[in-house]
Amino acid sequence: MNAPADPTLRIAPDVRLGSGVRLHGFVNLYGCEIGEDTGIGTFVEIQKGVKVGARCKVSSHSFLCEGVTLEDEVFIGHGVMFTNDLRPRACDDEGRPLGDGGWRCVPTLVRRGASIGSGSTILGGVVIGELAMVGAGSVVTRDVPPRATVAGNPARILNPCGKEAS
Repeated sequence: MNAPADPTLRIAPDVRLGSGVRLHGFVNLYGCEIGEDTGIGTFVEIQKGVKVGARCKVSSHSFLCEGVTLEDEVFIGHGVMFTNDLRPRACDDEGRPLGDGGWRCVPTLVRRGASIGSGSTILGGVVIGELAMVGAGSVVTRDVPPRATVAGNPARILNPCGKEAS
């Protein structure tokens, strides 16, 4: 990997960047894979084990944590947050701080061509279907079917399978 010379980019040596990847300032990438022709906006963090497909757009201020996979052509709006621990705790029952082994990573999959609106939160363990649309500010707590549009807190289906509402 040839890391760009921009001092605002924090790219660990174990990052795999596809050809044509565009990185904006103040990104933090480590242990992840970014597919070809993908754009990563300013102030984005992508953690170890994350896989971002080809021709994706990850907008500014978004966070992709360990366990997240984006297939090709996925759109991530500004300030989208992914989570990966369904029962987060800082300490064990005796009050000792939990280390790396003190939690269970729950994977999340965003299928090809899906779009996630700005300000959304995606809980660990969900699958967002192919070409699905998540409305801005939504909290996704369960799987989203392919081509469906969901919105709200918790996110609810507005039009299943992309059918127009009557």
